[in-house]
Amino acid sequence: MENNLDLTTIQALVSDMDGVLWRGDTPLPGFHDFFDFLQSRAIPFILATNNAGKSPTQYIQRFTDWGVTMNRENILTSSLATATYLQNEISAGAKLYVIGQDGLREAMREAGFVIIENSNQSVEAVVVGIDKNLTYQKLKEASLLIQRGARFIGSNGDLTFPTEEGFVPGAGSILAALQAATGLTPTVIGKPERMMFDIAMQKMGCNQADTLMVGDRLDTDILGGQRAGLKTVLVTSGVDNEQSVQATGIKPDAIFSGIDELVSRWKNSYV
Repeated sequence: MENNLDLTTIQALVSDMDGVLWRGDTPLPGFHDFFDFLQSRAIPFILATNNAGKSPTQYIQRFTDWGVTMNRENILTSSLATATYLQNEISAGAKLYVIGQDGLREAMREAGFVIIENSNQSVEAVVVGIDKNLTYQKLKEASLLIQRGARFIGSNGDLTFPTEEGFVPGAGSILAALQAATGLTPTVIGKPERMMFDIAMQKMGCNQADTLMVGDRLDTDILGGQRAGLKTVLVTSGVDNEQSVQATGIKPDAIFSGIDELVSRWKNSYV
């Protein structure tokens, strides 16, 4: 694909994490150079991930373990975006049923909501994210509550996410099971929906046209970035590649093999 992106015009950055910065528990090539470069050029950035399983604190610890200092304000998860959405939609202290891990549960509690553990009580919403301890009982409880009128909310619609072993089921797969069981479609908050990008831009206070979205998924990172008016770069270190572009028709402004190539090209663009 022809690369017509002028990297010297980029003043801010939004980047995905899984498949861009690391794969599974392994940082990808260029990991440290990427953040060294952003710091050297004083480029503000938000790391926006659809992964609702981890809290900002857990992400910060991962960066610390890998030798990078990261601030909480640089982390935006779909859990945080979902909490923001619900704060605007339902009253504080409302009851929720949550399928998800610590990151999603923590975000809901910090937003002032009460999490209940079974379908014996009525709830305002069923909130669903990735859950590596998913059981039939959890699906049953959620399905019953949705059928009784609870809002059906998904932190993100990613059907899969990349690991060192390969692609494994994501939150979207759980949403698909509940949609099949209830016949109802969830409201999905994460990328490619606008909320994640709008929150990121508000936090940085930057112009969309001068901001770059870096991601590994065309249907979430790239499509969402385009809808929000950002420049887009696909890195092929995660889910999608050049063949995916041809198959989907979603065309980023540039394609690189990974953040190592992106940083190398970015540095050279100033020469």
